Amino acid sequence: MIRVQLPPPLRALARINGEITLTVHGPATIGAVIDAIELRYPMLAGTIREHGTGKRRAYIRYFACSRDLSHDPFSSPVPEEVAAGKEPFIVLGAISGG
Repeated sequence: MIRVQLPPPLRALARINGEITLTVHGPATIGAVIDAIELRYPMLAGTIREHGTGKRRAYIRYFACSRDLSHDPFSSPVPEEVAAGKEPFIVLGAISGG
């Protein structure tokens, strides 16, 4: 099981509270985690990555084990602690402005 923490706006859209747990089939990669989120919560499709290109949406970041995974390819494996369910995969909405 992979633990995932979503930002409050996405939790509200999916009508979930707190952390979610997902089963990822095959290698536990960043893309596989995002696929599993969108499969279980189809209303989140297009909110974490772009519909057409599949790229990470602007202002969305991915973190795990105190590392920013946002610019890693989707084929990159998540850290072992995430794959083992010890640490969460975090989807975070970046804040900007002045």
